[in-house]
Amino acid sequence: MSILPIDHGIFASSGAGGVATAGFIGGFKTSNTTYSNVCDKFLFSDDTRTTLSASYTGTDRWQAVGFSNSGVAGYIAGGDVSVSTLVDTVDKQLYADDSISALGTGLQSDIDRGGAFDNSGVAGYYAGGNDGTWPPESDVQK
Repeated sequence: MSILPIDHGIFASSGAGGVATAGFIGGFKTSNTTYSNVCDKFLFSDDTRTTLSASYTGTDRWQAVGFSNSGVAGYIAGGDVSVSTLVDTVDKQLYADDSISALGTGLQSDIDRGGAFDNSGVAGYYAGGNDGTWPPESDVQK
């Protein structure tokens, strides 16, 4: 199975699982200077990819992170919207209808390149990352 679609390359992205039938990936860089705000859905049954009609909110971004509330929603957090222009946005994608909306609250700071994990049904976490200063972040945001 090749997950790289021929219409765009994935240089960096975020993924979220959480439904028994599909996985999601989005927020990638399509060229050296072009970012994306689309979300692709991969069906596990036959490995097909479709691009959702809903897209992530705000400006196209990459180097965001993804986590999931299993069976309910996936989240994409932070990211880079242009060269070294970071955001604190957190978007929520409902698995039931694939709709995407921004949460009312974001991360504590504009950040990218962190790690993410979740305690499904409880919380999602964003760890570390780059906020444009040295040294990189070492805290965990809930």
